[in-house]
Amino acid sequence: MTTLGDFSATTLDGSPTDLSAHLGKVVLVVNTASQCGLTPQYEGLQALHEAYAEQGLAVLGFPCDQFGHQEPGTESEIATFCSTGYGVTFPMHAKIEVNGEGADPLYQWLTGAHETPAGEHIEAADIPWNFTKFLLDREGRVIARFEPTVTPEELAEPIREALAAQA
Repeated sequence: MTTLGDFSATTLDGSPTDLSAHLGKVVLVVNTASQCGLTPQYEGLQALHEAYAEQGLAVLGFPCDQFGHQEPGTESEIATFCSTGYGVTFPMHAKIEVNGEGADPLYQWLTGAHETPAGEHIEAADIPWNFTKFLLDREGRVIARFEPTVTPEELAEPIREALAAQA
């Protein structure tokens, strides 16, 4: 069975990272953009990171420029924007594509169909816009998908449940 641990990514500073380093944590994966109406969600994502990191939450940001050219900057510009504009300290990765033939392998997997450990079915679907969110359990399996308009604040309860389920 494929899990988060089967993938790697590159951080904004160009460092390769093995996503298996996050196994054992509940993970929230988000495709982000700096010039989107939903960009203020960075604030809520950072708040989730601060509130739950010590309990085992990892928030992972993946900038994407596929929606309305709303992430035009370089990795360095994205890093500066995130840190100075929103105080982001959770891991941010190099810009990727999340849909289509050029989609990053992580997102090819995330957007596929999933059977959750609870037996629920998540349909395969492309990413509709920036700030689509995926919640993964400590074993790196997708347990929920949230559309862009679901705010980080609305994710606090599902995150607490995921953290408690596998504490």
